[in-house]
Amino acid sequence: MAKRMSIVVFTGSVDRLTGMAILVSAAAASEYEVHLFLQLWATYAFKKDVVEKNMNFSEFEELKPTVHEGLIRIKAPTWFDLLKQAKELGNVKIHVCSTAAQIWNVKKEDLIDIVDDIIGAAEFIDYAADSDITLFV
Repeated sequence: MAKRMSIVVFTGSVDRLTGMAILVSAAAASEYEVHLFLQLWATYAFKKDVVEKNMNFSEFEELKPTVHEGLIRIKAPTWFDLLKQAKELGNVKIHVCSTAAQIWNVKKEDLIDIVDDIIGAAEFIDYAADSDITLFV
């Protein structure tokens, strides 16, 4: 049986999404099956009209320019490019919470193309129940 990682993603902030995407990339490279469950703010961050203009940070707002410049200096891919690469590399599924989709009034076509589906919490819990690693970001 494949190793499995499940991550509940609640945040929509660039710094936390970047950290999450790095973990997903490492897990995919290590042949983990990865399932992400996007809740409220994460669902918003994955909207086509939001993803590239999102510059929200969770902490130390005054250091946002320093972090942004650092990411550019080290030529770090964006969090969504990291996730796209992880999906190309391994078995990574991105699920949007059906309640969050209703709150934001979005359908799958309103979300960036790396999103696989919109599912309920109970279905994600089934994925998470069989996981070797479960995280909340």
